[in-house]
Amino acid sequence: MLVFILILAISSERTMAQADTRVSIARIQYRGGGDWYNDPSALRNLISYSRRFLPISIKEQYDDVELGSRELHRYPFAFMTGHGIIVYNEAELENVRSWLDNGGFLYIDDDYGLDEAARVFIERLFPSEDLVEIPLSHPIYTSVFKFPEGLPKIHEHDNKAPQGFGVFREGRLVLFYTYESNLGDGWADAAAHGNPESIRERALQMGVNILTIALLGS
Repeated sequence: MLVFILILAISSERTMAQADTRVSIARIQYRGGGDWYNDPSALRNLISYSRRFLPISIKEQYDDVELGSRELHRYPFAFMTGHGIIVYNEAELENVRSWLDNGGFLYIDDDYGLDEAARVFIERLFPSEDLVEIPLSHPIYTSVFKFPEGLPKIHEHDNKAPQGFGVFREGRLVLFYTYESNLGDGWADAAAHGNPESIRERALQMGVNILTIALLGS
């Protein structure tokens, strides 16, 4: 009888695992001291908020994945942020490049101080592609919520206008990079940065648009 119960439990667990169609998303872990781990509540809050607007279900908990890990290929979307240096080798670049060329989507958010390192990383990732400013007509600004003036400004930083850049591969946007916007701070818990609720709402709405393009295409 005990053996039968154990077999039944294992079978039930396998059935549940097979039936789980929820999408998993990742946060990129990298070397160099660029505090990739800051604002751990950001992605959790974005996932929770997105559930109200996306026709697909995302697992509540994201996973931290290293640049060079083959596990990265399990995720359709990954988030990368920080304030400083990003250290990587050619094998890690090739892993990310391969993942992106096979359907992955990388969103990089400059959390102030990451810009130089992020641009060098992107250039080395795709040396034959240009990092271009995304036009306001692109679906990333209109897919679910409308942003006729582009990215919302979450933190002032250097008092520059926010900009959204991207890399296209065979016509598909595979990488989106935001500068002077800092959406991640807007996704974080309200107490983390003291942003007004209206600002946090716009940051989360822009996050929904990014996930829509990443997971459903344009």
